Amino acid sequence: MPKKNINVKWRLQGLTCAHCAAKIENELGKVEGVRDPVLNFTTSQLSFIANEEATIEEVRRRIKKIAAHVEILKLEDAKKPNLVKENWQMISGTFLFFLGLMLGYPGLLLMAYLLAGFKTLKKAGSNFFRGQVFDENFLMAIATLGAICLGDYQEAVAVMLFYGIGELLQYLAVTRSRGLISGLLDLKVESVHLIGQHGIVDIAIDNIKIGNLIQVLPSERIPLDGVVVEGSADLNMSALTGESMPKYIRAGEMALSGSIAVNGLLKIRVTSTSKTSTIAKIMELVEHSASKKSTSERFITRFSRYYTPAVVGVALGVAIIPTLLFGDISWVYRALVFLVISCPCALMVSIPLAWFAGIGAASKEGILVKGANYLEMLNDITVIAFDKTGTLTEGQFSVVKVQPSGLSADEFLKYAAHAEANSTHPIAKSIIKTYAKAIKHEKITGVQEIPGMGVRAMVDGREVILGNTAPLDIFPEGGDTLAYLYLDGQYKGYLVLRDQVKQSSRDAILALQASGIHVVMLTGDTHECAQKVAAQLGIVDVRASLLPHEKVAAVAALLKGLPEGSRLAFVGDGLNDAPVLALADVGIAMGGLGSDAAIEAADVVLMTDDPNAILKARKFSKKTLAVLYQNIALALGIKLLVMILSLFGLAGLWLAVFADVGVTLLTVLNSIRILKK
Repeated sequence: MPKKNINVKWRLQGLTCAHCAAKIENELGKVEGVRDPVLNFTTSQLSFIANEEATIEEVRRRIKKIAAHVEILKLEDAKKPNLVKENWQMISGTFLFFLGLMLGYPGLLLMAYLLAGFKTLKKAGSNFFRGQVFDENFLMAIATLGAICLGDYQEAVAVMLFYGIGELLQYLAVTRSRGLISGLLDLKVESVHLIGQHGIVDIAIDNIKIGNLIQVLPSERIPLDGVVVEGSADLNMSALTGESMPKYIRAGEMALSGSIAVNGLLKIRVTSTSKTSTIAKIMELVEHSASKKSTSERFITRFSRYYTPAVVGVALGVAIIPTLLFGDISWVYRALVFLVISCPCALMVSIPLAWFAGIGAASKEGILVKGANYLEMLNDITVIAFDKTGTLTEGQFSVVKVQPSGLSADEFLKYAAHAEANSTHPIAKSIIKTYAKAIKHEKITGVQEIPGMGVRAMVDGREVILGNTAPLDIFPEGGDTLAYLYLDGQYKGYLVLRDQVKQSSRDAILALQASGIHVVMLTGDTHECAQKVAAQLGIVDVRASLLPHEKVAAVAALLKGLPEGSRLAFVGDGLNDAPVLALADVGIAMGGLGSDAAIEAADVVLMTDDPNAILKARKFSKKTLAVLYQNIALALGIKLLVMILSLFGLAGLWLAVFADVGVTLLTVLNSIRILKK
């Protein structure tokens, strides 16, 4: 019997160190019964999978033990901190420091040092005895204690105070940036106006069930997906699509959660729960995007494992070798300065924060990116393969001609509509709409969809096949989509459907091609219809009449021909596109018209159904990468400069602390710029 897996999500209170977050995540991977641990530093959320042999309480106990090794944490929702209460040692130490300077008492300075450095010294000592040596607490403790041993009490206290204040400012900056990013996704409604037998009552959203009738007042956010049963309103859907233009909605149409009813009162029949609604899925997708780390994040994690021990080794060499050779104890001080500079906090904090800011900003424009690695790969795309129907075209077919053979047009449409009655394909919807009569579902049995070909069903005891297979002696004019009807194996005519090209598609294709991207169209439609659409859009590379497995083979061939470092994206919306979306380097799904399977398989979801959103997504990728490169250059450049100055005796502990904490602050603030338009 297979083991039962439990998905666990916790919020860590007090997580302010990105380096520590990486350590916790690494240690959790070693715990038996725990799989796929991900600790998102930006959101402080820890997620993992536990099997049935490791109960949640046992895992909680072990995680607390691991967390205590690297940083004092609480596994609960974060509360607003009392900064004065939590930093009373720092405040007291500052007072004693200035008092000691005025009175000239070394004892007061030593007391000020112990108070100001209480948290740092405690963490350094605790981590040292657990084997966690190379972190910023240990480095600061060694550097300032070394200064005291050299008799420089004033500098030791001042540097510890500066470091503590810098850590506090860093905490506030990170908290502020977390708040800005979370604010982009803070769209959940807590209570809902439920319409019951005894009137309207407000209840918690988690208690609403599918089928309940709810009311949405003007200017309120729609809490759950549902069908409007009464009323009409203009909907502000900018939270979902990034588009500011309101969409008019009325009875019989679907209303998506997260939208705001600008005017008009709506009564909605709920079709989702609080966990399955559109806005819940969006928030979950963005929040869990940290599980797919970018190349730069993985590199920095590996880099820090070797970087800090290496610079500690260099610092020991600087302290010992010149002192023994020249008898000059000043080299010990230079080594202490070198130690303080070595902490890679600026990179560990700013890189995941920048990626998450990029993903959060993209989500505000209706572009959902499921991981930092996919946002990164968007910049490397050299080939984009598009599906046609619903992707480049509106996906809303209209029947323009019915050509029956041996049947009346009404009988032809009756069999066609009943065969397609259970399908959600745009072609099926258009046929049913053209039939315009009630579907008698009790007469339909044995429905079987044939991917890429059509549908087979028993209607009123007769076998009906409606698909794209034409009789050998039928040669209708090309350029449109045709569906052929067979009744009990006999050909009974065809109907012609036409789909309009999206107004934005041509501009998007031309812009992509102008940026050096090779555009390919892959479609299951006929060559004639595909070429007609391609000619309108300016696409030269067209591959038509493809069954789902042939689309997969076509993308596999394109991937094989890519040069090193290049990426391929596939854009689709249908159920049959799911395998191709999963195969491509970056799968991009249309979130409005797209099927659930396509959205699930995709790496990027475009809520606007607009191909131009691909250009926006690439801009977010480029902007995020630009900020990342700036952060890396800033952090490593300043650290390297101060390291060199320290070896020549031109940098003191003050400058070293700035190179650590100050640069971290600068890179955090730089990362927040991604959220600005």
